[in-house]
Amino acid sequence: MINIYTQKEQGEEWLRRYRGYLPVFACVLGFTETGLIPGISAAGRTPEDRKYTACADAEFLYYGPEHKAQYPLPPLAAGASPVLISRAVFESLKIPVHLFNAGLPQPPAVPVIDLGGAPAKCLSGGAAMEITTVHHLFKQGLFWGERLAGNIQQGYLIVGECVVGGTTTALAILTGLGIEAAGKVNSSHPVCNHAQKWALVQAGLEKMMESSEHREINFQSPIQNPKSKIKNSIDPLQLVAAVGDPMQVVVAGMAIAASRSCGVMLAGGTQMLAVYALISAIAQVYTLSWRPEAVVVGTTRWVAEDPTGATVDLALSLGKGSLTQSGRTPPLLATHLSFADSRYPQLRAYEQGFVKEGMGAGAACIAAHLSQDWQQHQLLAAIEAQLERLSTASH
Repeated sequence: MINIYTQKEQGEEWLRRYRGYLPVFACVLGFTETGLIPGISAAGRTPEDRKYTACADAEFLYYGPEHKAQYPLPPLAAGASPVLISRAVFESLKIPVHLFNAGLPQPPAVPVIDLGGAPAKCLSGGAAMEITTVHHLFKQGLFWGERLAGNIQQGYLIVGECVVGGTTTALAILTGLGIEAAGKVNSSHPVCNHAQKWALVQAGLEKMMESSEHREINFQSPIQNPKSKIKNSIDPLQLVAAVGDPMQVVVAGMAIAASRSCGVMLAGGTQMLAVYALISAIAQVYTLSWRPEAVVVGTTRWVAEDPTGATVDLALSLGKGSLTQSGRTPPLLATHLSFADSRYPQLRAYEQGFVKEGMGAGAACIAAHLSQDWQQHQLLAAIEAQLERLSTASH
């Protein structure tokens, strides 16, 4: 039920360690105006729909299908929101859920911990966020990572995300850290829009380099961090401010702090591989302690085996960047969940490459298998039941 694609031994060790234990789930919601570009994402049919995707997913995750939602799940070109998968598992296993607002255009209609962030501007401008916001969000991540882990005796922390357009900011972070990621990331489209993503990323990184040159002249503050042992290396937090999104730095902080005392599963594909690279770089540049062996990346088979991306290859490249060697390559795990036999066309669409992942869906399935030994038929039945309740409730 769980495939290990990289770092097999470390992955197996991690799974052995947490078999039989329940996780705690933290989901970090964020927004980047990159997600409003026509055609960039399939997580919401129109740019207007995509403004509310994170709010809708958070509401469904928290209250379930019967709740009269202030932000109903957005219509998708095909498929159904991955939050159906997460909700099915978390509800059945009674896994505690904590929602964090790292920077949304409007507050979600659920109990959420507001981290005092702000939505990011489009990364193509090379000035996505204020550096003060990035530092603030990183500190919040460290604080909450330690706090959540402090309440976990034996289990582990799953950290998920919802950021529409987030695979594009992920590509920007990976590229900025010197990792060859072009053509390897995933998307919610059946065929990844690599060229569109790459053009935005190149524009953003060029603008960032231009403004950093001006900064050196004006303020005599070179971009390298004083604490960095690497010459001319970029400050990873400065990189997030230029081309990132608010979720990335919060999750990086959470994982660094939580890894010191419990296991951490970064829930997602491309976006969490970018966060893992960010963790390695931040830890190295700012000399922060963390335990790489405690951290794994958990996703769905549709991401890990996406024929229009190269997720496994991307995971393997993480250990090659000068700033990311400290973390090596993370174990990449994926649930074997299949919707091929589902009676719902919205779920079968996943097998055609639509949607793929989000809201911790893959990690939720891994957790169900680890703690209750759930198999394919149990997962499918629970997910279909959510969808059935949703269609009954909305009629």
